[in-house]
Amino acid sequence: MSDRRKIRDALAYDDVLLVPQYSDIESRAEVSLRSALDDNLELRLPIISSPMDTVTGSDMAAALVVLGGLPIVHRYNSPAEQAQTIIDALKKADLISVPLIGAAIGVSGDFESRACMAYDAGARILCVDVAHGHHILVKRALLRLREVFGLDIHLMAGNVATLEGFNALSDWGADSVRCNIGSGSCCTTKVQTGHGIPGLQTILDCAISDRSARIIADGGIRSAGDIVKALGAGADFVMLGSMLAGTNEALGETIATPDGAVSKVYRGMASREAQEDWRGRASSLEGVATSVPCRGPVENIIDLAARGIRSGLSYSGARNIREFQAKAKFVRQTNAGQIESAPHILLGT
Repeated sequence: MSDRRKIRDALAYDDVLLVPQYSDIESRAEVSLRSALDDNLELRLPIISSPMDTVTGSDMAAALVVLGGLPIVHRYNSPAEQAQTIIDALKKADLISVPLIGAAIGVSGDFESRACMAYDAGARILCVDVAHGHHILVKRALLRLREVFGLDIHLMAGNVATLEGFNALSDWGADSVRCNIGSGSCCTTKVQTGHGIPGLQTILDCAISDRSARIIADGGIRSAGDIVKALGAGADFVMLGSMLAGTNEALGETIATPDGAVSKVYRGMASREAQEDWRGRASSLEGVATSVPCRGPVENIIDLAARGIRSGLSYSGARNIREFQAKAKFVRQTNAGQIESAPHILLGT
């Protein structure tokens, strides 16, 4: 039998649980959620906002900076508009001594001039943002950006789904890599192309790399528990889209229904609606558009997530993310276990 016929198991977040362990942590305030983006940049929270046009604009960017995470301003506008968004966000977050804001860029066309304008506006993280990161155009873009900016910029790139892809992007100059393909809440890549790997498995695979790039778990994360599992599997950060969508600070048109409910548009960047708004046409359709209920200030969402992450680390007796990654133990659960893990009283079981 050829190698391509040897099919292995691959785990999603719901397939596993973390094993509770002895803890001498007397207060969750003892748990630090600080995580290093590279050898020089450290954030108070391991949370990055997705560069989606219904998530990260100036309001979200400013709020996330103040809360201790990292925003990545989307690229689905002109370079000048993106640069102004960065400037506006930095003005709103001017109480922060060293506000860190990232900007998404592509791999062709105006990507270099866009990168320069974003840098001049104050962005110190450039995110090479494509659906399939293990690609020659990403290699060329990373090599060129490193020529232009040297070590004065943090280069984030992705997305990849394999150890080979992660290692390649690291070797091409990426300081951090977005890991996951096809697991986003608005993504239909797996349906349309048949390609992808379950989100947790991608992190487990990439975490065995001997490269120095940091791992960003991007896609399939729906709760604080999923964030904890991603960190335990080896991720240094998580990138959130749907968890931040619908907040006051999120981009996205507000929609009022006849019954008085209020929601916000949330859409994948490969959806027909996003592509037509961005460039006037749609090519590969690998996303959907929907709406989500309005959810109030993003601070509430981040606070709830941070509480859950601290609690999660304490269940393994870990006071920081590195210690947690060394201690984390997983078990695989059955379908019955997945049902039991949820608040099954709501399911009538």
